[in-house]
Amino acid sequence: MRVHLGSDHAGLELKDHLTAWLLDHDHEVVDHGPFVYDALDDYPVFCLRAGEGVVADRAEGRMSLGVVIGGSGNGEQIAANKVTGVRCALVWSEETAVLAREHNDANVVSVGGRMHSLEDMTRFVEVFLATPFPGDERHVRRIGQLSVYDETRELPPLPESALRGPGGADSSSETADA
Repeated sequence: MRVHLGSDHAGLELKDHLTAWLLDHDHEVVDHGPFVYDALDDYPVFCLRAGEGVVADRAEGRMSLGVVIGGSGNGEQIAANKVTGVRCALVWSEETAVLAREHNDANVVSVGGRMHSLEDMTRFVEVFLATPFPGDERHVRRIGQLSVYDETRELPPLPESALRGPGGADSSSETADA
């Protein structure tokens, strides 16, 4: 599988470790940087490119996933999610890596280089890459709602249960949005 990588200075060591691990496990690596330590670098420069790479590959029918790495992984996740078509999940355990794929069909994973050991981070990525999206109807529906919102900026309709007021009283308008 092709794996796109991006990080900031805080994730550089882990990215380099992960690059070697991925190559040892027969993955194709596309490293979007950085390539040298620079404490003043900006993670969006690298994480946006990793996300764009995943989306471009998938548009061409190539299965690829992405990994973005920073100090906490939070900013990197936000940056990657700015790319239309990316669903980036911040993971901090094997379970969250599995759920990112099984429930959200995440195509990019974000990890915090200052939050985990090399071994733990590598395991999270390994689990993420190995977990398929089963395509359960409820997860497909939810992902679809987010995709429609991305395209139209229209909120999905509220379910019947959300239209009831306090104590279960019916409400005929969506005043919860006001």
